[in-house]
Amino acid sequence: MTYYDTIIIGGGPAGMMATISSAYYGQKSLLIEKNKRLGKKLSGTGGGRCNVTNNGSLDDLLAGIPGNGRFLYSVFSQFDNHDIINFFEENGVALKVEDHGRVFPATDKSQTIIGALETKIHELGGTVLTNTEVVSVKKINDLFHIKSADKAFTCGKLIVTTGGKSYPSTGSTGFGYDIAKHFNLSVTPLESAESPLLTDFPHKALQGISLDDVTLSYGKHIITHDLLFTHFGLSGPAALRLSSFVSGGEIAELDFLPQTSSDDLHSYLNENREKSIKNALKNLVPERLADFLAVDYPEKIKQLSPTQETQLVDKLKKMPIKITGKMSLAKSFVTKGGIDLKEINPKTLESKKVSGLHFAGEVLDINAHTGGFNITAALCTGWVAGSVHY
Repeated sequence: MTYYDTIIIGGGPAGMMATISSAYYGQKSLLIEKNKRLGKKLSGTGGGRCNVTNNGSLDDLLAGIPGNGRFLYSVFSQFDNHDIINFFEENGVALKVEDHGRVFPATDKSQTIIGALETKIHELGGTVLTNTEVVSVKKINDLFHIKSADKAFTCGKLIVTTGGKSYPSTGSTGFGYDIAKHFNLSVTPLESAESPLLTDFPHKALQGISLDDVTLSYGKHIITHDLLFTHFGLSGPAALRLSSFVSGGEIAELDFLPQTSSDDLHSYLNENREKSIKNALKNLVPERLADFLAVDYPEKIKQLSPTQETQLVDKLKKMPIKITGKMSLAKSFVTKGGIDLKEINPKTLESKKVSGLHFAGEVLDINAHTGGFNITAALCTGWVAGSVHY
C-alpha cells in the first residue's frame, strides 16, 4: 500500500491544478484519473479551443458565477483569473482575449492548455495515474484508504475533483457525490445548468441561424450574448446562461436588436416606406429571419396599418418564446447543485465534518456561465485546495 501526502481523484482542470499546487508546496502528490488521458471534458470546451478563463474584474467574475459565486470570495483572494493568466503565460502558453473577455490559448487548441498542466505536474514531481478507477474511499484513524481494482493507496489529505454529472461520456458519473455521502456530507439537488433550451418556437424555419449580441430575458434575468436557433430550440451563450433561471413553462422575450430602440425602428420603417418589408428587414437581421418576421404582413412597408407596424416592431424587440424545458443533465454543459457549501470551509475547501477531506471544481454546489467562468472556478478552487498543507 503506497503512501502519499495528498491524493487527488479526478483529472479535470480542478484536479490537475490541485496536483500542481500540492506538489508546489512540497507534498508528495498523486493524481488518479479513470480515463486514458487527463482533461477529457476540458478538451471539448470552447469548441475544442478551451476558453481557459475570463479576464474581467472580480465583479465580472462573480456576475458570471450565478450559482453561489460569492462563496468564492476567499478563493479568489488567494488565486484568481489573473493568476490563471499569469500561470499559463509563465509556463510558455501564449494567450489571446476575444469578445466578452474570453481568454483562449493562441493556438486555438485545448491540448495546449492540458499539455501545460501535465508538464507542470511532472516538473514539480507529481505522480499521475490514468486508466485507474477508484472503487472505494475510507478513512481509518487519520489516513484515507483509496482502492482501485488492483491498487491501494493511503494519504493524509484527499482532494475530490471528480466533476458533476453532466456529459457522463467524459467520465463525470457523480462518483464524488458518492464519496461525500459515504462520509455523511450533504449534496444539494442536481439539475442541468448551461443547458440548451427546448422551445415551441418554429424550429425548422430558423434552424442554424446564429445571432450576435441579442438580448434574451425572463423576469429580472436579462442576458445579452450570442444565440443559435437549433432543431429543438435555442443554444449559444444567451440560451445557456438563461437556463440557470428557468425549468420549463416560462415565456422568455427575445430582443433581436438591443442596441436599437423601438422609436428608432419606427423611424427606420417610415424612412423606407417604399421598400418591401423583407428587404428593409434584411438590413437589420439575417435574410431567413427577415423572411420569417415578414410573414403575415403586406409586401410593402407603406401598406402596413399602424397596428401592424407596432406588431412588427414588437416582434423585433420582444418576441415571446415559450420555453418547454431544458436538455437533460447528460447533455448539459454544467451540473447545478453538488456538495453543500455550508459544510465546506471557504478558505481551505476542506470539509467541516471530515478533516483532511477537500473538494474542488464542479463537484461543489457552484455553477457558472460559459465564457471561461466554470473553468476559472475549477482552476482556482483546485489551486486553493491543493495549497493547504499540514
